Amino acid sequence: MHFQWYPGHMTKAKRMMQEDMKLIDVVIELVDARIPLSSKNPDIDDMAKNKSRVILLNKYDLADEKHTESWKTYFENKGYFVTLVNSKNGNGVRKVNDVVQLACKEKIERDRKRGILNRPLRAMVVGIPNVGKSTFINSIAGKAATKTGNKPGVTKGKQWIKINKNIELLDTPGILWPKFEDQSVGLKLAYIGSIREEILNIYELSLELIRFLLVHYKSCLASRYEIEEDEDNSITLSRIAEKRGCRIKGGELDLNKAAGFVVDDFRNGRLGNITLEFPEVSDAE
Repeated sequence: MHFQWYPGHMTKAKRMMQEDMKLIDVVIELVDARIPLSSKNPDIDDMAKNKSRVILLNKYDLADEKHTESWKTYFENKGYFVTLVNSKNGNGVRKVNDVVQLACKEKIERDRKRGILNRPLRAMVVGIPNVGKSTFINSIAGKAATKTGNKPGVTKGKQWIKINKNIELLDTPGILWPKFEDQSVGLKLAYIGSIREEILNIYELSLELIRFLLVHYKSCLASRYEIEEDEDNSITLSRIAEKRGCRIKGGELDLNKAAGFVVDDFRNGRLGNITLEFPEVSDAE
């Protein structure tokens, strides 16, 4: 599958973020714990040079716990401050304040020496579309501070949100980056819903997902759909369609409908706790 996913509004959003970067002390980047590397925007590293960096492994409740711990170690070894959050139910969100203070310790100390006390830290919250930024901000602010939605591109303009006397957050639109050399990155982003549905072939997407699951999470499909898995991913999809009664006029199996079930069940954690990429062991140690 090949992906084209860089709409024009993202160029404008990126320019705006570059401008705003000089106003802020720390960048809080949300990544999806199921694909921590593929959901991390490499453009942010260029834009946020010399800024304190915090990574939130969001939706950790949907990911495989042992791999999430490995990813936490991986990013900490790269110099990031890392914590796990579930923006939807608020788990881990309270810890973010402490992590931000820790990340900005040197800045706070420099301010103190200059006689600047209790100035709120200014944080920019960044992340790709549909990674849960707005839900996180609403959760940490304790109110509906931003619009949320499960479609990429809900956040439009710039908004500052006062969290407490210590932190002010700048929300930004979710942006992807113009081009991926590795098409598997696009595939993983499509799995989690960060690429617009209209440009996806859901049948092909589900076949790729099933292929991965048959290797790394054997029996999760058998358990969910009460079928016997086959090493051939298309046969497995046919069995899911049959079990779920997915048929079109004339009684033929509706494989597209079954494909939609598989992708939706993965996105919502109904196939179990699944991580789609793993850090290199040497990098994680």
